[in-house]
Amino acid sequence: MVGPDGALPLPWLAGPLARALRTQHGHALLVHGPQGIGQFELALSLAQSWLCESPGADAACGRCAACHLVQARAHPDLLVLVPEALAEALGWQGDEAASDKASKAKPSKELKVEAIRAAVLFAQTTSARGRGKVVLVHPAERMNVIASNTLLKTLEEPPGEARFILSCGAPQDLLPTIRSRCQAVPLALPDPELARTWLASQQVAQPEVLLAAAGGQPLEALAWSRDGLDAVAWTRLPRQVAQGDAGTLATWPLPRLLDALHKLCHDALCVACGASPRYFPAASLPRPGSVAALNAWSRELGTTLRHAEHPWSGPLMVESLVLQAKRALVPAAA
Repeated sequence: MVGPDGALPLPWLAGPLARALRTQHGHALLVHGPQGIGQFELALSLAQSWLCESPGADAACGRCAACHLVQARAHPDLLVLVPEALAEALGWQGDEAASDKASKAKPSKELKVEAIRAAVLFAQTTSARGRGKVVLVHPAERMNVIASNTLLKTLEEPPGEARFILSCGAPQDLLPTIRSRCQAVPLALPDPELARTWLASQQVAQPEVLLAAAGGQPLEALAWSRDGLDAVAWTRLPRQVAQGDAGTLATWPLPRLLDALHKLCHDALCVACGASPRYFPAASLPRPGSVAALNAWSRELGTTLRHAEHPWSGPLMVESLVLQAKRALVPAAA
């Protein structure tokens, strides 16, 4: 969101924010783009700009009472819906998060119909500060079918001065009827140099390595860095698994390890076919295995990914994954 100095915390969002404010003509926006580049932050900045009591042409002022309330997560005319499983990472404890936490159940990854019904009622009430009401839903693709249909009815006939912002990384997973009722605000990967400079300002060492590892998504690269994954460990990973060494990989969350192995498989296939790798430095990759072996490994990884929620034995799963990698990567050197 826009800070007191009028600046955005993610500098690559300034242009998309200004364009969205200049071209916005409907009551609902759909902010979408690759994960890890700031969809939620842009959506929140849009909401702040709409509610700002001294707005500029391209952004909120960041200094008025309304802006301070948004910054404090306390604006009475702003409702933010996020799943409880994402609330802590986003720094936003919404109603959905509170209800799930109160139930002491496993944190929900979905946006449920009860939360959407509450948002509809919220949108129908009178604005407390006279700038309208704003409902922000993130990630919108986490709505189940019933919740989606509930929101659709409101998008078809919006109440009063209420406006909606849907933020997501997979717009294809939304109902086509919801997409058709929203004005699209697409986000692209930020300029690599701008992203590297920003990561360096966040004390990320060798930011170019982690930025490439994260597929150009700076927020993902920052999250990896803060979780203890540095450029040295990432560069060492290809030869480590090619040697069958699980090392500290058992401490990695399974989704992150699968993601890393998928990227290694992709880069190994690129090198085997004479192309440049995308995620790992070329010098860090072992001699490529056969294309057939690498394709077989890719299929194995896909099967494992489909069952990633299964309560696997962590160390045994990591050993199995590393052995699969070794079999795929070793043949050319044998």
